[in-house]
Amino acid sequence: MNRGKTAIVVGAQWGDEGKGKIVDYLSEHFDVVARYAGGHNAGHTVTIAGRKFILQLVPCGILRPGCRAVIGNGVVLDPFALLKEVKALRDAGVQVDGNLFVSNRAQVILPYHRMIELASENAPGRVKIGTTSRGIGPAYEDKMGRRGLRVADLLDHALMKTHIENACREKNTIVHALFNSEPLDAAEIYREYVRAAEGIKPFVADTASLLNKALSSGESVMFEGAQGTMLDIDHGTYPFVTSSSATSGGAATGTGVPPTSMDTVIGVTKAYCTRVGEGPFPTELHDKLGEELRKKGNEFGAVTGRPRRCGWLDLPLLRYSAMINGIEWLVVTKMDVLDDLAEIPICVGYKINGKKITDIPAQGCGYEKIEPIYKTLPGWQKSTAGISNYDKLPAKAKTYLDFIENETGAKIGMVSTGPDREQTMLVGDFESALPGVEAEKPSRPKKTAARR
Repeated sequence: MNRGKTAIVVGAQWGDEGKGKIVDYLSEHFDVVARYAGGHNAGHTVTIAGRKFILQLVPCGILRPGCRAVIGNGVVLDPFALLKEVKALRDAGVQVDGNLFVSNRAQVILPYHRMIELASENAPGRVKIGTTSRGIGPAYEDKMGRRGLRVADLLDHALMKTHIENACREKNTIVHALFNSEPLDAAEIYREYVRAAEGIKPFVADTASLLNKALSSGESVMFEGAQGTMLDIDHGTYPFVTSSSATSGGAATGTGVPPTSMDTVIGVTKAYCTRVGEGPFPTELHDKLGEELRKKGNEFGAVTGRPRRCGWLDLPLLRYSAMINGIEWLVVTKMDVLDDLAEIPICVGYKINGKKITDIPAQGCGYEKIEPIYKTLPGWQKSTAGISNYDKLPAKAKTYLDFIENETGAKIGMVSTGPDREQTMLVGDFESALPGVEAEKPSRPKKTAARR
């Protein structure tokens, strides 16, 4: 049997682009959806027939009957957050058991990780990153320091007991000295995590083996990213980034599926731009219009409820994201949020000290010097909400999409015009590239936009 198809879905901005909805929509065409990075700080919101699901650790494919969901080794796992999410899904009638698999090599978040992150974020003199204080960063620190606890270790109670005792002794000393925090009780943590270990045990598997066997047998796999390219630990706006590889490269290291098995990369971007937390944002709006975008786009974090900063679409950022990830297809979400605007500025370039630059700055302070160069396109001032056929979009909305496509070099394959699963359209050749579509449906008419 031929090897199954694969696709990586990444955020092309600073996260919150609507990846959850896109992964859910596309999961109809895939046998397995695998999450490869991040933790329960990254929320995916999926709306199906008006019913809302907020997923933090479980891949969105779980919402499709018959689609298996895998939490890969690149994820840092809070077992209590996972069990809470599993319960909510079961209560909602979602078939979790037998369809969810957790890597035995995933790192485990423990209470001292949260304690250290919270104390560190609020320490005097520290540059605030705007973390969720859920222990994600310190868990990755312990992973890279080769002192972490993995899911396989969590099931070995004797090993886990020794690890927690040693870790608490070390962490309590550190946080008391640096932050004067109260010590954690190793015995109580051990008792709690024994219970948690029993709860997640039925889901634990060698997921690298599972995924590679699935591909070898002809099944298709979609890799689900968390956060966005500009939050990637290596390629984002450092230090205002997450602690993992949010770009497409993280799919291989975060699941154990080799890079040679990856077929295509799908980047998700909003029709404008948002960011949560601190850090550079060249096109940010600080006026009433920014507030209106936030209100109409419901720009509040799915996990934390934090208001998102809003601004215009940033094409230099998208070009960089396309280059770093190897984005072949681009998905544009929240088109309907721009429906009422008479004019829509788009950032097409950057200037620093009056001189045009072509490369993204490596330092955060470099972003502070950026002067965005804008081109203004006419708004369509017609409702696009709920449109699921490209031909029914207003002409000026198509012009807006064509401009994005030509400027980024990536083909637009999907457009989202609302939060519900069905408020989505497939464009051009994209549908025919999906697994199984050739045998199921004819390709939609191609879009005639010129490609650069």
